Amino acid sequence: MPVNLSIKNVPDHIAEQLRRRAAKHHRSLQGELTAILEESVAEERKLTPTELLAELRAGDLRTPKEAARFVREDRDARSGR
Repeated sequence: MPVNLSIKNVPDHIAEQLRRRAAKHHRSLQGELTAILEESVAEERKLTPTELLAELRAGDLRTPKEAARFVREDRDARSGR
């Protein structure tokens, strides 16, 4: 059964940032807060060394520029951009 949570005394600047983030993701403030909580408690899947190597090879990284792109895309995916 779902539980109701309450956060009190949130500073105005944080509340405004959350509202902007919610709008950016086309969610209500409630939906955005739920998404943040889900993300924070989700278990991150750890790759084995073999899986990591296979993923890197699949990315076909040949230059530092390509490596930077790969890191940026991964970072953006983790932050929800």
